[in-house]
Amino acid sequence: MRALITGGRGFVGRWLAAHLRERGDEVTVIDTETDVTDERAVEQAVASCTPDAIYHLAARSHVGESWQEPLEVLRVNALGTAALLLAARRAAKEAVVLVVSSAEVYGALSPDELPVAETALVRPVTPYAASKAAAEQVAFQAWRAYGQRVVVVRPFNHVGPGQGPGFAVPALARRVLEARRRGARELVVGTVTTRRDFTDVRDVVRAYRLLADCGDPGSVYNVCSGRDVAIADVVARLMALCGVELEMVTDPELVRPVDTPVLRGDPARLAAATGWAPEIGLDDTLRDVLAELGDGADQSPGETA
Repeated sequence: MRALITGGRGFVGRWLAAHLRERGDEVTVIDTETDVTDERAVEQAVASCTPDAIYHLAARSHVGESWQEPLEVLRVNALGTAALLLAARRAAKEAVVLVVSSAEVYGALSPDELPVAETALVRPVTPYAASKAAAEQVAFQAWRAYGQRVVVVRPFNHVGPGQGPGFAVPALARRVLEARRRGARELVVGTVTTRRDFTDVRDVVRAYRLLADCGDPGSVYNVCSGRDVAIADVVARLMALCGVELEMVTDPELVRPVDTPVLRGDPARLAAATGWAPEIGLDDTLRDVLAELGDGADQSPGETA
């Protein structure tokens, strides 16, 4: 299978490219050298490799930063998806296009709404979530109007080696390691009562490849473990793995204006379509993250062109 990955040198893109190559796929990657909202540039990239599958990962993906740049996040995430789908219709009309959305589109959920399935209402509360909800509608319109083979995925929180320091788990891991190095007794944190459904990035990219093969066009799939974990518990696991005990101290600057208290997904539709199930436990993921940060060894795949 010939595959094109947009945003292919990011955290998920690098793991996805490595996984696809392991499966024997021929992989082409585009990233920041191509403005994903530039329809001509994107069409040229698609035409140059005539892919059988396109994985659309390119996005402004930091939820917290979306509050500072809501217009740019909407431009890249929604208009970028529209440009990519248009390019695919012109240059690779038979290609499956996997559009990566986010579980953030579900918004604030009450306990009786969990685990959340794909049939739930979309109620975004952050600028990032709104941009992803808009991108989904662009994708569904392409399927309904043109019969384009579009599959939408809603990944929940995914973590692993190589994730940028601006995200919660690597940021917390760095702080725990630094506190151990300094012999500190306190750990600065943001909101730790929120609960998230974490999946290792290596399991996530397996799901993407399976859905490119088996996903039903015009459908949406949660990619999640089906279990939620409090951020405080993640911190406790990191401290245990590092052999330290620290008092958590909240920094108001790290608290978001609005946050979703709990996210836990239902992966049943994904499992039924592909047979997928997560294979890497959270402790193993955290151990790999700490190993990467602690000894300086980059355990993520190398960048590819």
